[in-house]
Amino acid sequence: MIRRQAAFAIPGDINTVTGGYIYERRLLEELRALGHDVLHVELGGSFPQPTRQDMSHAVEALMALPPDRALILDGLVYGSIDTAGLAKVRAPIVAMIHHPLALETGLDSDERDHLYKTERDNLALAQQVLVPSPHTAEILHRDYGVPQSRITVVRPGLDRTAGAGVQPNAKRNGGEGVPLILSVGIQHPRKGHDILLKALHEVRWLEWQAVLVGSAHDPAHASHLKNMVADLSLSDRLTLAGKIPRKALDKLFETASLFALATRYEGYGMVFDEALAWGLPIVSCATGAVPRTIPANAGLLVPPDDPTAFAEALNAILTDGALRDRLGAASQEAGKSLPSWQDAAKTAGAVLDQLPKSGGH
Repeated sequence: MIRRQAAFAIPGDINTVTGGYIYERRLLEELRALGHDVLHVELGGSFPQPTRQDMSHAVEALMALPPDRALILDGLVYGSIDTAGLAKVRAPIVAMIHHPLALETGLDSDERDHLYKTERDNLALAQQVLVPSPHTAEILHRDYGVPQSRITVVRPGLDRTAGAGVQPNAKRNGGEGVPLILSVGIQHPRKGHDILLKALHEVRWLEWQAVLVGSAHDPAHASHLKNMVADLSLSDRLTLAGKIPRKALDKLFETASLFALATRYEGYGMVFDEALAWGLPIVSCATGAVPRTIPANAGLLVPPDDPTAFAEALNAILTDGALRDRLGAASQEAGKSLPSWQDAAKTAGAVLDQLPKSGGH
């Protein structure tokens, strides 16, 4: 079978360690492995707040694509690129929307309104839209007017080696007999690490160690978190590890007692799949796609922006071994049924193959 040619346009360094970049890089690799001729188009890294130069380059690069090569366009660009420029693209367009840009944490009302209108107008130009979760699909249909027939959920994949042969949770205590709380997410306000730190301060009377892994995506917020660790007297119990090698992260997943992420919003949350694959009980927040990503019997979800409720959930798991074991067993069982990256690429590839042979909006 002749697979549909495509171009995958992604801003900045494709090897950036965030869920969105990992998702797109793996999808690109697996589409190629399935036989699709997929061109990687690297756009400027300033999106979704593009410089004039990056905007001009992006429009020119996308307009230059031939009409017989489908365009998959990353959501950071899709929700912020000039609509008039996007309308000139000849290739059939597939939008890759992780979550609408207007839902990002910390936007003022003018920014939010601009991003909403831009993304809504740009989505009207898409032949198809790929999303990571039913939650994002529902938002795009309800709030952005995208017909359900144009939306396909491509759930992120998982490497089958993750969690293979992992010990039952009852035997995992940080490798030193002390419960290890693991949190993974870039240092950005949306990830809610400030809430986690406040919650950890509330359970400081319990025995535990914690590691927070994630690059300083927002330098100002990263500095704020560092100051919070000192102010809350957590320096001897919590490590802000930053970005670490994959093998080191796997070792933390292997020895952790529970996974905690006090996120304010997720369009999916790929790291939760990793926690499931490693059989970890999960504490997170009932927001965005999280409730449908984490099985109800695998974790405890609390309202976002509520450090006391988060602390109570941590306390419950840390002090109740039977609860920790039940959640961990359910997590491990759920992890066995998660799709692979090849599964994800097959779903996306089927969308590409069904596109019309030329562009047009």
